[in-house]
Amino acid sequence: MKLKTLFFALTMALSANAQVKLLPIFTDNMVLQQQTQAPIWGETKAGKSVVVTTSWDNVSYQSKADAKGRWQVKVKTPKAGGPFTITINDGKRVTLKNVMIGEVWICTGQSNMEMPLRGGRGWQVKNHDEEVAAAAQHPNIRLVKIDRNTNTAPLTTVTSERGGWEVCSPESAEKFSATGYFFGREIEKYQNVPVGLIMDCWGGTVAEAWTSGEALNAMPYFREQVKRLGSLPESAEERQKMYSAEVEEWNKVSAAKEAEKFSDAPTWSQPGADLSGWKDAQQPGNLGDNEFSSFDGIFWIRRTIDIPAAWAGKDLTLRLGNVDDIDQTFFNGEKVGAMVGYSLNRVYTIPGRLVKQGQATLSLRVLDTGGGAGIIGYNGKMTIACGSDERSIAGTWKVKMTLPTYDMPRLPQNTIGNPNVPTVLYNAMLAPIIPYAIKGAIWYQGEANADRAYQYRDLLPVMIRDWRHQWGYDFPFYIVQLANYMAPEKGPEESAWAELREAQVIANERTENSGLACIIDIGEANDIHPQNKQEVGRRLSLLARALTYGENIEYSGPKYKASRIAKNRMIIEFDHAESGLKAVGSRDEKGFTIAGIDHKFHPAKARITGKNTIEVWADEVDFPIAVRYGWANNPNCNIYNGEGLPMIPFRTDDWQGLTYPAQ
Repeated sequence: MKLKTLFFALTMALSANAQVKLLPIFTDNMVLQQQTQAPIWGETKAGKSVVVTTSWDNVSYQSKADAKGRWQVKVKTPKAGGPFTITINDGKRVTLKNVMIGEVWICTGQSNMEMPLRGGRGWQVKNHDEEVAAAAQHPNIRLVKIDRNTNTAPLTTVTSERGGWEVCSPESAEKFSATGYFFGREIEKYQNVPVGLIMDCWGGTVAEAWTSGEALNAMPYFREQVKRLGSLPESAEERQKMYSAEVEEWNKVSAAKEAEKFSDAPTWSQPGADLSGWKDAQQPGNLGDNEFSSFDGIFWIRRTIDIPAAWAGKDLTLRLGNVDDIDQTFFNGEKVGAMVGYSLNRVYTIPGRLVKQGQATLSLRVLDTGGGAGIIGYNGKMTIACGSDERSIAGTWKVKMTLPTYDMPRLPQNTIGNPNVPTVLYNAMLAPIIPYAIKGAIWYQGEANADRAYQYRDLLPVMIRDWRHQWGYDFPFYIVQLANYMAPEKGPEESAWAELREAQVIANERTENSGLACIIDIGEANDIHPQNKQEVGRRLSLLARALTYGENIEYSGPKYKASRIAKNRMIIEFDHAESGLKAVGSRDEKGFTIAGIDHKFHPAKARITGKNTIEVWADEVDFPIAVRYGWANNPNCNIYNGEGLPMIPFRTDDWQGLTYPAQ
């Protein structure tokens, strides 16, 4: 045991003395893109010569570190194969072993791309135990996961908690992107090559966070935000001070606006305030799960508690846990704490001078900026304590909604650890790994931009072009369209999610060398994270197999092509229907609505009339001018082509126009 310990210590010491520094995308088990000039780079001492030697052709490539110690070479890669070694020598040799040559794809987006094969926040992929075990059968798939990080300027380094590339196994695949893994498994199967997958994603994030400032400057909506980011101090501490001051000023202005709207607003933190009209809610708990779910803005949350005589005059500790998103907390009308950020644990001290025997009032003024809201607690608890005497304050609280986000001054934007700031994920998670040679990218995102779908028509193509510009070539880019989600459709409805799906179609049409995987049939009403990631990965792989690798297969469901009016009916024509159209699960064609010149939509009847046509009508509409299909958050639609791929939701109208609100 002592000899093993000594050997390990010597090995670590030698590694620590090695001068060359490599990113976690350059490690044992890595995959390099086949038949290309693949960049390899790192850092050493300024001016040092670095020699990179590859075992597949025994060719050496030389570079000299610049003034900052950075160096780069481009190595010529052969056809897929391996394993090989790569030796990097700046006077102290580093050897990368078990290197494969194959196809490299980056897997990126928000939580549906981040969702692992098993575990993590209650996420479970369908048949997860069997799928995790089966990962042992795919050692030629290699996985690397980039750690979450944000920054207001482009970085040159990233980290990976797993240390770098791993051979696919139950252990490594379990926490990896399920969508990415299932996509890679299909590529390995049909191309018979090693596959490298780079997982680079963050749940709940907006597309503009994944886009560079250079690209966003082309969009007026983001120009001021990008300009502000460029003017911020480099020090996180200084940025936090600036932001805290801005939030304090915002609180004053919004409180004045509250007072204008509600005459009793100044009393809401005080004992004895009139609570008529306030509603009950259980706290801790997510207000977004009940009748408050459609409201984003300011909530007041309060309750009375009993203070025992033994506590009088003593400091108390208030433990609220997480609060979503920004709080000001009051005890008997006096502020005792304030924090910004739902991930921060609120522990506030109530000074003894405020503590008197009898009833006391706890109140929070909480700003919810979207998604969940309220007092989240810590491990489901909220307490108040005097020394070791700790008592629960969980239970029924009173809640009042006051100012919606659209009716208040614009909130200052926190750049410290906030992933939903323009450019910050591009800067910290993408820029450092560019220009690692990739075949292409798969993208599962859009939920976080659903309230700005018209903007997304421009934003997504801008982001794609930006990535291609930064990498230096127009690689394939494949998009997952949003799944069906939320309460099932009960009738014709307007839908932000339907608009976002449409924006994804338009972005695809505007972008060369891209594709769209429709999954309108495999979502879940009560879970934004569908479990059937196997089919998501498969449908993405159809795009790559057909459009990138040239297989003669169908890769898309039926797609709207054209429409015409025929008396009281509309005839709709579709592409990707060479194998014919069919209604699945019912004799009736479902999912259509139709409108006349009054623009009022009605449930429609539909009939497949040819290999690629459907006629649509409704008794209430004499002169139809528009048809929609699958136009809802969670539509009931059932048209497929012969290959079993679902029809892509569409509308023939676009009456809301092509503009979006000014910032």
